Amino acid sequence: MDKVRTDIDQRRRRRWLVMAGAGALVVAGGISLAMLDPIAPEVDARTVFVDGVVRGDLQRRVRGPGVLVPREQRWIAADVEGRVERVAVRPGTAVKADTVLVELSNPETRQLADEASWALDAGRAEQASLRVRLESDVLDQRARIAEARAEAEAARLQAEAEGRLSGQKIISDLQLARSRLTAEQLAVRLQIEEERLIKLKASIDAQLRAQQARTEQLRRAFEHRKGQLEALQVRAGLDGVLQALAVDTGQQLALGANIARVARPGSLMAELRIAEIEAKDLEIGLAASIDTRNGIVAGRVARVEPAVQNGTVKVEVTLTGPMPAGARADLSVDGVIEIERLNGVLHVARPVNVQPESVATLFKVAGSGDATRVPVRFGKASVDRIVIAEGLTEGDRVIVSDVGRYERHDRLTLD
Repeated sequence: MDKVRTDIDQRRRRRWLVMAGAGALVVAGGISLAMLDPIAPEVDARTVFVDGVVRGDLQRRVRGPGVLVPREQRWIAADVEGRVERVAVRPGTAVKADTVLVELSNPETRQLADEASWALDAGRAEQASLRVRLESDVLDQRARIAEARAEAEAARLQAEAEGRLSGQKIISDLQLARSRLTAEQLAVRLQIEEERLIKLKASIDAQLRAQQARTEQLRRAFEHRKGQLEALQVRAGLDGVLQALAVDTGQQLALGANIARVARPGSLMAELRIAEIEAKDLEIGLAASIDTRNGIVAGRVARVEPAVQNGTVKVEVTLTGPMPAGARADLSVDGVIEIERLNGVLHVARPVNVQPESVATLFKVAGSGDATRVPVRFGKASVDRIVIAEGLTEGDRVIVSDVGRYERHDRLTLD
């Protein structure tokens, strides 16, 4: 008779109990590991920059790149259309105001200038002819007045003589009346001729002014055409140095096209580009220093543009110190502008990618070499220092170099 084996079921039961216990231990271990802090990555202390928080005075500065530009310069544009026949001067040459830089040609301009000259000559001749003709009219009128005056005087004398003879009954009263009437008529005629002379003179003045205005119009037209003709000889217009030339021989130029740029030497200033977030405190008159790579030149802020372009503000700095050798227009420079002095503030070396008046986290280094991330509120900033408003105290040491690769970690171990 077969017997039921109970030992197999017991072994199976024990196997399941062991497996369940092992699973529970694994789960418990996983939970315990999850509750533990992750291992802090080790960082070579030589690869990071650590700075200490100090309390003291801080000179606020802002820095920006820029270029040297002439304080007095001018772009010379084409005053007339034309083709470039000859380039007389190349960039870098010292020029006078009347130095010819470029020669242009335009046959139409020359033809128009000649026509304007002929028209002016004709206008002047017509004015002279009109003046002679009008003066002749005046002389004729004066002759008529003289004739009328003589006739009137003769009639008056005759009337007076007949008046005396009439008293002696030699001349009839009718004859006397006729003589007196004739004398009165001739006197009125004389008066009319004199008034006609006055009107004639007024008319002559008006005609001469009209003709003079016409001649002046022709003269101005000629001067304009003459100026266009002279503009074919493009001159510097300024004592200085030819900085740039934008044309070449054979090129056809339109009216207003830029030809050359001339600058007066020795009158340079700096144009800096300051980040808009740092430009809010800029004012005219602030002290500045310009690094030309061959020396530092002192200066003063002369103008701050109100508009922002590409995230920067253009600042013009007048140079007050002596210029170093090699300083010339378009030379790249770096400028530092003194904003203000802050007294007795906490400050530290400016961390990478930290902006003024912002909140960020820094790794605070303990004496053991461990660095823990702490939140910090920053205040005003200078070129390489920034004010600590909250989160750190005097003597704290923090990592201020770039630690972006450890942004997911809250602790570091400096080795």
